[in-house]
Amino acid sequence: MKINLVMIMKNEERSLERCLKQAREVVDEIVIADTGSTDRSVEIAEKFGAKVWKYEWSDDFAAARNFALEHSEAEWNLILDADEYLLPCRREELERKIQEYSNKYGRRWIGSLLRRDFWKEEGRTESSLTCLPRFLPKGVRYFGIIHEQPEETGPFLKLPLEAEHDGYLYADKSGRNLGYLKKAVERYPEDMYYRFQMAVTLRNAKKPLESLEWFRQFYESGDRKSGYWPEGVVSYLYALMESETQEGLSEALEIVNREQAYLKDRADFWFVCGLFYMKLVLSDISRYLEFLPQIEESFLKCLRIGEHPGCVAGTGSFKAAYNLALWYEVSGQTEKAVKYYKDAAESFEPARERLEKLIT
Repeated sequence: MKINLVMIMKNEERSLERCLKQAREVVDEIVIADTGSTDRSVEIAEKFGAKVWKYEWSDDFAAARNFALEHSEAEWNLILDADEYLLPCRREELERKIQEYSNKYGRRWIGSLLRRDFWKEEGRTESSLTCLPRFLPKGVRYFGIIHEQPEETGPFLKLPLEAEHDGYLYADKSGRNLGYLKKAVERYPEDMYYRFQMAVTLRNAKKPLESLEWFRQFYESGDRKSGYWPEGVVSYLYALMESETQEGLSEALEIVNREQAYLKDRADFWFVCGLFYMKLVLSDISRYLEFLPQIEESFLKCLRIGEHPGCVAGTGSFKAAYNLALWYEVSGQTEKAVKYYKDAAESFEPARERLEKLIT
């Protein structure tokens, strides 16, 4: 069984060596399409025995990845970016899982890895877990000029591969991505995935009002079967709250009521619901007093569900406990506040600070 690492890169000397060092423990060869590096990236790659092919950038990520895949002769191709790195994994364990899936599905499946993303928000490092289709059988190619996806529809099956991604800590790519996304929307006008990505990118760029037009287009498609629907709905609710308008809160209330049955098992959904109900009640207590109990219940649901892939770290644990404790504190339920601040304190500095003030 031959497994290759297949990558595209440009000026990745900061993180490339780490990426290749970790990956070579589970791959046979490294194949890289270089799109115009002017730093030491090519030198670093060749130090690890990589086959580096020059590729003239064409404003199309799928085209670049497909060029690299065409130069790989392996049965299976692991796809990574240079700012990602695998956590320790045993090759034998990976091969056993590949064989298990192949016995059942042949080559008509794609392997997923679990990736933890890191970014900065309000001075703190945040993270989230996502399952990504990154292990492709020979012959599978990508489509999409940005946020490219495998052409094969699946099934997507979890492999014993985990990775971490720290690129967002060092670079804000939202401006670059918006340009590509505009082209993608023009090229694929019926594909709601790119409208979803446009909305999320604008919100991440601190442009919630601009993002709402795209969130509404995404949401009106009603495609609840898509893998990105939960993230899209949660991000849409945050953008509506960030709009700081009563109209936004009213729109969010309709969405919360409509989506509860579909997203009832998502901690990230109930977490944003808790924040939303808090903001709604405080916006007009006399009008929205009936929603007061929903604040507590939403955060309790987060804790009952727990952490899961696709949610921001803490929405099913320490962040939910912290916000629940905060609500108990402001509503005069000190004993409960202390309990949940203690639950959150080990992982969350703000909880430790609030707890110290409360008990001294």
